[in-house]
Amino acid sequence: MIQLDKREVLDGLFGCWDEIDELLAGLSDEQWDAQTDLPGWRAHDVVSHIIGTESFLAGVPAPTPDCDVSQLPHVHNEIGVLNECWVRHLHDESPSAMLEKFRSVTGERRSALAAIDDGAWNQKTVTPVGPDTYGRFMRVRTFDCWMHEHDIRDAVGVWASDEVLAGAPAQDALAEITATLGYIVGKLGGAPDGSRVAFELTGPLERTLRVGVDGRARVVDEFDDDPTTTIRLDAVLFTRVAGGRTTAAENTKAIEINGDVDLGRQIVERLRFVT
Repeated sequence: MIQLDKREVLDGLFGCWDEIDELLAGLSDEQWDAQTDLPGWRAHDVVSHIIGTESFLAGVPAPTPDCDVSQLPHVHNEIGVLNECWVRHLHDESPSAMLEKFRSVTGERRSALAAIDDGAWNQKTVTPVGPDTYGRFMRVRTFDCWMHEHDIRDAVGVWASDEVLAGAPAQDALAEITATLGYIVGKLGGAPDGSRVAFELTGPLERTLRVGVDGRARVVDEFDDDPTTTIRLDAVLFTRVAGGRTTAAENTKAIEINGDVDLGRQIVERLRFVT
């Protein structure tokens, strides 16, 4: 289990909510209706999902939907059913009402999270990435909210500044992907034993992530030899591909691969880890 500093994680989560609040407050009614890269969801529906998830974590039961949401073509599992209950329930709410609901539930969650003691923060619980600490769960929440912030930004064409992209929410979202990178490269990407895979991420989140495969794939600080393959792309694009919002095939000109090009292509084509 991963134990994380409460203050650092909450700085990222609360900061992400602040960014979403500022983004939503500037949207027109037409922009709230913009279709996102998530099948079946407008910007409005993405906000419904965030409201619903935080409401669930605050102990509010999911509303009864007006149809069998499990039969909707973009709903594939029980979590999708739960999400869609909130989307259907809030479908006709005005943008101003939605912003107020977002502020209300995140305000309630801020107070509840600030009051959690270290014992509860580090306690083992069920999370979307398997059993782990409650603190890890909240970093996953930062990842989820940050990804949804950029779902909305992509849909409406309102881009984050470099300062925002380098901030705590983005850092924590990227850290959550990094924590799964061994699985992505080794299991999904099929990198063979002995491989050394470097991701050179550019932009405000610039960094190099290294995965070595020695029996199993894991993130390492350095390699003892040159990388087998080096994959170079913008850090935000990296998160969008890993999060299933776009594909490597749709961004071939923005992804540079050096060394073992076939292995690099195999990995980026299987980079998605969000189902």
